[in-house]
Amino acid sequence: MKIVAIVQARMGSSRLPGKALKDIHGRTMLARVVRRALRSALIDKLVVATTEKKADDAIVSECDSLGISCFRGSEDDVLDRYYQAAKTFSADSIVRITSDCPLIDAEIIDRVVQDFLDNGPDYASNTIESTYPRGLDVEVFTFDALKKAWCEASADFQHVHVTPYIYQHPEQFRILSVSGDEDESRYRWTVDTREDLALIRAVYAKINRDDLFSWRDVLELFRKEPNLAEVNRHIRQKSLEEC
Repeated sequence: MKIVAIVQARMGSSRLPGKALKDIHGRTMLARVVRRALRSALIDKLVVATTEKKADDAIVSECDSLGISCFRGSEDDVLDRYYQAAKTFSADSIVRITSDCPLIDAEIIDRVVQDFLDNGPDYASNTIESTYPRGLDVEVFTFDALKKAWCEASADFQHVHVTPYIYQHPEQFRILSVSGDEDESRYRWTVDTREDLALIRAVYAKINRDDLFSWRDVLELFRKEPNLAEVNRHIRQKSLEEC
């Protein structure tokens, strides 16, 4: 089985334009995500899926600098972008990661992938029942499930967010929820706004171990410095329908 991680990234963002290439302690956010995801022991291939827009030439250049594969597809139909990328790279199963999660952790990626391999569902995720901080989101699904979603999804948000058609239809797909030992979902470690970015920059500055620290190190930092969580506590996550 070939497991391909696909990281979606683009320069366009309504809340924080160009966020994928924002600097975080000397590296771009995309570089942080890629370097951390590549520490996974169970991923066979990592691909960045960006768009065909001229602005995203910068994403392609960054991929070249990082020495990783890049696929270009639709800007608005991210479901199609994932399907075409997965088909191009002959993926049997896909790990979905987004480029606005610069604290993504290989331990959690491998936990979700291993549960997926052990239990054989169509879709596994640690977001169905949220127990991890937002920003450590990992989804794993079969190519067949992706293809079925690509063929049958009709709502705009199902094409923007890639996987809702799968997890909203448990009568069609076998769904597996992967939960952590404790509920840490109160923390927000994703980047959608300037406040989110400021928080992540502060984390990297304080831990200062390049990309080698784990999510548990970040958790320890937040427990020692609880005021950190106040930086972006007021930020509201967009709903699925707010494409």
